[in-house]
Amino acid sequence: MKQYKTIQLQLKPEIEDRLITQANKQGLSIESYLESLIEDSLKNQEEKSFSQVTTEEDWETALMNLINSPAFALAPPLSDAAISRDSIYTREDEML
Repeated sequence: MKQYKTIQLQLKPEIEDRLITQANKQGLSIESYLESLIEDSLKNQEEKSFSQVTTEEDWETALMNLINSPAFALAPPLSDAAISRDSIYTREDEML
């Protein structure tokens, strides 16, 4: 048998009333309703992308870690010709 931890919350009366109303509408006990809300919230949080849940500083740190990682160091640098304007833009007649 699973053991559950008990968490006690003190809610504003109006919030408690809204939760009870919503639980009743769904035919659930308040405990089951709250559990489903929490599970949905945790699932949604896990599904968010890295950029949606991090600060600018975290993003910068992660980028610097990537740049300084051994895997990144294995990639050869691009040549000057590869990043020249002529290699980036082509003339329309050359595309045909």
